[in-house]
Amino acid sequence: MEPPLHSSHGIHYLLECSGCNRELLESASRLEESMEQAAISAGATVVKTVIHSFNPIGLSGVVIIAESHIAIHCWPEQEYAAIDIFTCGDAAIAERIYNNLLIAFSPVMHTCKRLERTPPKAFSAPVN
Repeated sequence: MEPPLHSSHGIHYLLECSGCNRELLESASRLEESMEQAAISAGATVVKTVIHSFNPIGLSGVVIIAESHIAIHCWPEQEYAAIDIFTCGDAAIAERIYNNLLIAFSPVMHTCKRLERTPPKAFSAPVN
């Protein structure tokens, strides 16, 4: 088996943000710009961004980065955003994205869970 090109060990942040900047939660273009800027200034490489607007209100989005992804679901009427940040390799990139998004969203209150992601222990391949 070929070794991986980059580390499969990753850091996954799960953020719950209340009292966020409502304008950011309602504008697809501002949301996209804020998420991409948070990634780029953290040293991540943006591959593709998709933002979906719900009717009558709400946004969901994902920024695919070479290091993994950033995803968000927004409830503007509650000033609430649920955010996932997952990066493989350099854990500092995830930390910087996390800090950049807190600045952008300016939540009155937030909680964060930090998980380490890694493949389960390798299993023994059957011998023929």
